[in-house]
Amino acid sequence: MSRGDDGGGDSSAAAYVFRVTVRLGPDEPGVWAEPDTFETTVYRTADSPGEPGWLYFRDNLWRGDCGDEAHMRAVAEDALGVAVDSVDFRELRTTQGYLDDLRAAVADDLAEFNASTADQALSKYLGSSIHVTDEV
Repeated sequence: MSRGDDGGGDSSAAAYVFRVTVRLGPDEPGVWAEPDTFETTVYRTADSPGEPGWLYFRDNLWRGDCGDEAHMRAVAEDALGVAVDSVDFRELRTTQGYLDDLRAAVADDLAEFNASTADQALSKYLGSSIHVTDEV
């Protein structure tokens, strides 16, 4: 799934994909970078439905965007170890198996999402930013 994984071909894998603008600000006098900002793609493994952290989409996204960009910038800065100017959510990249498991977990507690169907709940948080693929 990612460079840190063993590539075992998990059929129920997913990752949140973000476009992040980072800023380099060297601490050393007389050292600078050009350009001092650049965009990169950042991936976060999606936790398995029902496991701790699986509600990441509910807690951080809204209608396919970051719900609180300042918070997401701080999270990205902590994870990357560099200053972050902006974070944009791009998609939940998922296998069909993971999406099926996610829908089932959401359907088990629709009241938690204030929705009448799992698809309505997922749309509320992820918008139309779900990309189903064979390999994440």
